[in-house]
Amino acid sequence: MTRPEFERARSAEAKRIREAAILEAATRLAGEHGVRAVTLTAIAAAVGMHKSAMLRYFETREEIFLRLSGNGWVEWSQDVRGRLADEGAASGEARISVVASTLADSLVARPLFCDLLAHTPLSLERGVSFAAVRSFKVRALAEAESVGAALCRSLPLTPRQAGNVVATATAMAGAMWQMAAPGTELRRFYEDTPELTHALIDVGPRLTDILAALLHGYCADTAA
Repeated sequence: MTRPEFERARSAEAKRIREAAILEAATRLAGEHGVRAVTLTAIAAAVGMHKSAMLRYFETREEIFLRLSGNGWVEWSQDVRGRLADEGAASGEARISVVASTLADSLVARPLFCDLLAHTPLSLERGVSFAAVRSFKVRALAEAESVGAALCRSLPLTPRQAGNVVATATAMAGAMWQMAAPGTELRRFYEDTPELTHALIDVGPRLTDILAALLHGYCADTAA
């Protein structure tokens, strides 16, 4: 099957369609191979464009994935806020457990977002213009603040504490995802090597436990 050959976009709508196709291809390739392994050439080939033509839409490979990271923040924020709003009337320890698992489960349900959370500060923000960094940061910080506000409505947290919980949840999810290496040859190597089984990480339960401990400490401080 031949790939479609894209002509240069001549209108704002055509440009939007081209950008959406590029982002969709990058999402699919990253899901199959991981963000680190996906090249600009591979993305261009997936949408039937020459690599040089991609520069009309995104300045670098990093900008493509930074855009996807921004989208991930919006989607994750909406999901978390929706889940917290729909939760029952549990209180105390039970409420802390519910909030911790909500944060962890919503992150683990988004493999690409977890992968991007690690790459964003290490490489993506360093491979784009300051204008692109600013656009991403404004978007991501706004969503982080929205999640923090939802946490304050769910538990007796100060805005600073809630912000720290969001930062911990996302930072740990990104780091643990890289260590867990799900779906990779490295993960299978860990699984097949008895003396390395300690290297196996189940992100969801471990992240839930860490967040529950952090939330418990903060709530205890507030109560005191």
